[in-house]
Amino acid sequence: MFEGFSKQTIDFMWGLRLNNNKAWFEENKNRFVEDFQKPMKALGAEVFEKIQAEHADKGFIHKVSRIYKDARRVRDGEPYRCNLWFSIEKPMGDEWTSTPVFWFSLSPESWSYGLGYYSAKAATMAKLRARIDKDPKAFEKLIAPLDKQGEFALDGDEYKRKKEAPTLKTAPWYNKKSLSLMCSQENGKELFSRELADRIVEGYKFLMPFYEYFITLDNDPDPKKV
Repeated sequence: MFEGFSKQTIDFMWGLRLNNNKAWFEENKNRFVEDFQKPMKALGAEVFEKIQAEHADKGFIHKVSRIYKDARRVRDGEPYRCNLWFSIEKPMGDEWTSTPVFWFSLSPESWSYGLGYYSAKAATMAKLRARIDKDPKAFEKLIAPLDKQGEFALDGDEYKRKKEAPTLKTAPWYNKKSLSLMCSQENGKELFSRELADRIVEGYKFLMPFYEYFITLDNDPDPKKV
């Protein structure tokens, strides 16, 4: 059971950022396992179990990231990530970057969680715009609960040349190249409490209607061929 991260977790992350090399990591590997990896795995497992209990039909899996960078991406001479995350998603192999996933991420300065795409395909976002064009009122109904909460905010890069959305409320979504609904917090007391798990579970439940909407986008017809 997740009991919270600790100040030792934060100390390890800062230490790794300042000493991102094999010698320091090997000397402090036990700290990584006990103070960082174990609580992250415990948090991911607990959140996944609670989400799975209500949504077993979704076919979700959950993953915890590795501390080691892909050797092909070690261009800065720093072989380790200074943050870890877990995700809850459908098993999509290499396609995970372009499908919606739930995530939680912890870095030395802050933590974040939410739902979104690492990098949505241009075709996926075109299909989102086509859906909005077809029934903007239905999309406005989907996003209406966001106006009544303060946990999640829409995030993602936008097109430099604005696209003309059908309504004012749909415009922020219509102009995204990729998107996420994200909560980001500076590291503080809640990080050290098991109540963090409950907050993430409730957040994912709130976001589930958005997941159900996004995950079906790729099944829509190509708007260029309609």
